Amino acid sequence: MGKIINRKLLKAISWRFWGTLDTVLWGWLFSGDSHIGFSIGGFELITKISLYYGHEWIWERWAKFAFWQKRKNRYRHLAKSITWRAVGTIDTIVLAWIISGNPLIGLKVGAAEVITKIGLFYLHERIWHAYFPEKTVTTDEKIIIK
Repeated sequence: MGKIINRKLLKAISWRFWGTLDTVLWGWLFSGDSHIGFSIGGFELITKISLYYGHEWIWERWAKFAFWQKRKNRYRHLAKSITWRAVGTIDTIVLAWIISGNPLIGLKVGAAEVITKIGLFYLHERIWHAYFPEKTVTTDEKIIIK
């Protein structure tokens, strides 16, 4: 028997790895300072894991009643990607602005992430769904990893 892991937590951690890498690179590129890029990414580890967990929690409850529940999951994945990106972009803009001290850097990092992270998040959702289909999850949201 394998380890039992909270599905939402594992998903949040796997996404955050890719999301943080993207943020660090954009922060570094637009500020010209690797320390600023890594600082933005480091703070995002705290803020975005919490925000993402909450986003998953809300979607889990709300999506049961949404029109796409009986349709293909691509509609659901696209809608989740857009709503998460709105939350994530606001967080990124505020963090990058505070850390760099420059609102323009915050806006540039946030704008760049709108483009890259929607695509990255959509791919993450599709890959996650392929490896951990919802029918394999028990009612207590646990996954058995073998």
